[in-house]
Order: sequence, then structure tokens, then C-alpha cells
Amino acid sequence: MRFITKRIHAFLDYPVAILLIVLPFLLNLGASSPLAMQLSVITGVAALLLTIFTDHHLGLIPVLSYQFHLIVDLIVGVVFVAAPFLLGFEGLDSYYYWTIGATVLIVVSLHKPETVAI
Repeated sequence: MRFITKRIHAFLDYPVAILLIVLPFLLNLGASSPLAMQLSVITGVAALLLTIFTDHHLGLIPVLSYQFHLIVDLIVGVVFVAAPFLLGFEGLDSYYYWTIGATVLIVVSLHKPETVAI
């Protein structure tokens, strides 16, 4: 059952980007590696820019396709799930990336394809 529409996704993008920037500080990430904090903050800034430039109703400068946006989200989900293994994150750092990565992958997989009017 795919129910996350382009509109719903757009409303999720800004808060998620802000959380990716703020949560590492609130959770004091980086105990196992400074990269644990940096990766999330950098990804949050990139997600904010991606949202601003995505062609959906909340995009401020809509020059990037929504399909491209979804592909980037998919890549971020995979990278976040793999990051603890590849970068040696442990404890809370690992759980944070696995949780965020899995959530992003679920959201992308629940994306409802758009119907095209002819």
C-alpha cells in the first residue's frame, strides 16, 4: 500500500532536514567517531537545499525533478544504513543512523506514483 504522495513528502522534507541538523547536537552524537555528528549535519543542510530546489509545491526554486529528489532520498537511506558498518559507528551513533536510514527507505518505498492526466 503506497500512500505517501508528493504533497505529503514535501511537508515532511523541511522538518526532517532541520532534525538532521539539530538532533546530532541534542543527542550528543559523535562518541564513536566525529563523523557521526558531521554526516548528519551535512546531510541535513544538503536535504534542506534539495527541498528548496525540488519541483513540488513547497520548493522555493523548483529546478530539480521530484523523481531526482526521490533517488537522492533512496541513496541517503542506503548510506545511513551502511554508515555504522563502513565508518565504525557504535552505540547511539549506530542506532541513530540505522533508524533514520530505515525510516527514509520506508518512506521512499511507500511513495505513491503520480498519475498522469492525458
